[in-house]
Amino acid sequence: MTIQDKSRRAFISALEMAEMLDLSKSRFFALVKAGSFPKAVQIESCKRPVYDSESQQKCLDIRRTGVGANGAPVLFNRKRKGGNTPKQRRAKEPVSGNNSEIIEALKSLGLTANGDAIETALRELYPNGCDGIDQGELVRQVFLRLQRKS
Repeated sequence: MTIQDKSRRAFISALEMAEMLDLSKSRFFALVKAGSFPKAVQIESCKRPVYDSESQQKCLDIRRTGVGANGAPVLFNRKRKGGNTPKQRRAKEPVSGNNSEIIEALKSLGLTANGDAIETALRELYPNGCDGIDQGELVRQVFLRLQRKS
């Protein structure tokens, strides 16, 4: 696990503290509320709560060791490889005569088409099959192809 080693300033906001710990804002605030991380301090000259250098170090130590400020263990999820985008669902390859989902989607878009027209459009668009194509993209491409032919 690598924690961002940013050069620390004397005071940072709670959002910057969450970013430094590589946590989402909601997860960080939930852990503060649970007592796992120390609360931000309110300084009279500043209206926003801030973390001073001592609190920053405490938070970084908690993240590194997994032992919260309240003494309880704190578990952190690993970061996803390749960014934070969730994996796309894989669309099922339409089988001849089994395009009811596509037919219903096209009807909701105001286009009536039979299974043969859809099957022909799918073969033209995806000669190597539809494995791995998002269902929404599949419907979109079939809709556009059938619109052009009309």
